Amino acid sequence: MADQKRPYRMKRRAELEEETRRRITESAVSLHEKVGPAQTSITAIADLAGVRRSTVYRHFPDEDTLFAACSSHWRALNPPPDLATWASIADPGERTEAALGELYAFYGRTRRMYESLLRDEALVPSVRRRLRDFHAYLQAAGDLLLAGRGLRGRAARQTRAAVGHALAFPTWHSLTQEQALGQDDAVALMCALVESASRR
Repeated sequence: MADQKRPYRMKRRAELEEETRRRITESAVSLHEKVGPAQTSITAIADLAGVRRSTVYRHFPDEDTLFAACSSHWRALNPPPDLATWASIADPGERTEAALGELYAFYGRTRRMYESLLRDEALVPSVRRRLRDFHAYLQAAGDLLLAGRGLRGRAARQTRAAVGHALAFPTWHSLTQEQALGQDDAVALMCALVESASRR
């Protein structure tokens, strides 16, 4: 009988360990969003998760492993818009409008986290490393929005700058949070900027 119970106990122990790891991860994500990674301590994570500091370190022995788990967990819940969807739109102007509409809606849903991450990017090396994927995504989006415009020289440089500005989170934040523009108006304004740059 004891031998039959052992696999069950081992399975239950593994389930409890996974549940603890999930609570720690979710607690860290919550604190990163609320106060920022630079102000998030292991003690605060442990308190919110209802575990000891030693338990946090047992699951995540260093900052990078904790940030990797947090990043994977958060991205799974908040995937960015799919670039392939934008690539299927042939007209560059229509593609830009659709892309900015989806991206700005994404920024609206994830505002608090990106405010915290971008504010602390220069302060926390693990945040800087994790945001490389985000910056690479925006670079790829910029390349996609420039495709098919047939631009060269000064017009190409200006349009790339306008597209990069339009895609940036701080641009969205300034237009919608500080200048109180609605999303549609913010998209229209940035589309006009891109199209104006491409015609010069």
